[in-house]
Amino acid sequence: MALARRSFRVAVKASVVAVATAGLVAPGAVVDQHDDPALAASATAVPRPIADWQHDRLASGVDLYQGKISGRPGADHWTVTVRANGSHLATEQGAQALAERLRGAGFGARSERVEWPRGSDRTGLVGVRVRVGEYAARTEADAQRQVLADAGFDAISEWTGADGVPGTGLAQVKVVVIDPKRYGGALDATYGTGVAGREKVSDMAAGDDTLLGVNAGFFVMEGKDGVPGASAGIAAYDGELQSAATNGRIAAVLRGDGLRPEFKKLRTQLTVRAGAASVIVDGINRVPGLVRNCGGVGGDSPTEVPQHDVTCTDPDEIVEFTDELGASTPAGDGVEAVLDASGRVREVRPRGGTVPEGGSVLAGIGEGASWLRTHATPGSQLKVRQRILDERGHELALGPRDDIVNGGPELVRDGKVAVNYAADGIERIGDASFAYTWGIKRNPRMLLGVDRQGRVLLVTADGRQPGYSDGFGLGEGAELMKSLGAVRAMALDGGGSVTTVVNGKVINSPSDGTERAVGDALLLTR
Repeated sequence: MALARRSFRVAVKASVVAVATAGLVAPGAVVDQHDDPALAASATAVPRPIADWQHDRLASGVDLYQGKISGRPGADHWTVTVRANGSHLATEQGAQALAERLRGAGFGARSERVEWPRGSDRTGLVGVRVRVGEYAARTEADAQRQVLADAGFDAISEWTGADGVPGTGLAQVKVVVIDPKRYGGALDATYGTGVAGREKVSDMAAGDDTLLGVNAGFFVMEGKDGVPGASAGIAAYDGELQSAATNGRIAAVLRGDGLRPEFKKLRTQLTVRAGAASVIVDGINRVPGLVRNCGGVGGDSPTEVPQHDVTCTDPDEIVEFTDELGASTPAGDGVEAVLDASGRVREVRPRGGTVPEGGSVLAGIGEGASWLRTHATPGSQLKVRQRILDERGHELALGPRDDIVNGGPELVRDGKVAVNYAADGIERIGDASFAYTWGIKRNPRMLLGVDRQGRVLLVTADGRQPGYSDGFGLGEGAELMKSLGAVRAMALDGGGSVTTVVNGKVINSPSDGTERAVGDALLLTR
């Protein structure tokens, strides 16, 4: 089996965070760039928002900055949000009716408008949230929530620092700046020991050759949504495509040493041919019929446009499995054609079994299974064709050292904030609250960008930890990347997946309380 390689605006004052980094810097490393005469002239190249932050040189050309960005002292508190039909936001009319119901039941209610952030593809009102009370402690909010629940209202306790309102909140942030002109290593993507299965970033980053590791793309977390650990979007490692695109969603292409990322909105075209007959291959290394994050092809329901954290379905599919899967193919209805390295059919079997080394498996359900039964007879030849296309329709060819990691949404394009909630699937069909809770509100984030000097920017923001760190809204993350000089930037997987490892040690505070096992990682190797 193959083994992969290893508004917080600029005006908000940044203050230094006292974060212990003992043991994180390699012995003999220079800690202050001004101590190196050869680099003194480039001191002004440190992005202004982080110029006063704690600074550690991890290697020549690799600098770590740690600090915090905060709003007004005392601006944040606990409150109780009352949901309408399970939604955090209501229409103006719905919010008015809910507030009147609350007041009629003896509760003091207030309505708060939520607008689309500056720089996004949408403007105006997202929705209105209805809240009761302001409290210094969560226990007080929880007590009020219970009273509301007893009165028949759907209520949750919330920390307002996570709202994304300018002048509020707190974010503990780490910024890694990698200069490809001075760093002699590589930035590689890895799935660990297999495409299937989840592993901790610290485990994937273990070994003396890895300086830094961060979580990478979106992945399947639960079996009900597909193959746990497999990418939920495009993924390629060492030039081999291991997951099909969430069509049109942003991705990072890492060519060669990976230190000059390209940001592209990609789609994939996959087919299999038997003689004159051909048919669409719907995906790679996923459960046939389940399309995590949607954006697929061939009649998926309810949509073929990206929908983040939604699993679309299709009863008639063919899915390819590679020998990097690292597990048996998923069992279920339908058939599988087992192919050798040349594409010759070795056998046709029920679904669920091993993938031969150097070969592949095509699994079919519904009409896909019927096509395989007709055309994939033992001894026959099948030819699978894979094409990766950018937003202009140009084909993207992969070399043997090239990687692709998925993510989203795009944050910065041509040096300007450019967050497209709709095209990237963050604005969920029929659910205005999802864009609010996942994108506008502050959450842990992992961001990747490139600045005007060609340097790679990796930004980690802890979140979901009231009083310590709330994280960023997508718009705030985009504003920060722009202020750091990014000309292109995107979000990688966020939330509980956010992990940064330096010299084998986790240096951030994952929101789950412990490090989460993820699907893939970016490793900065020596």
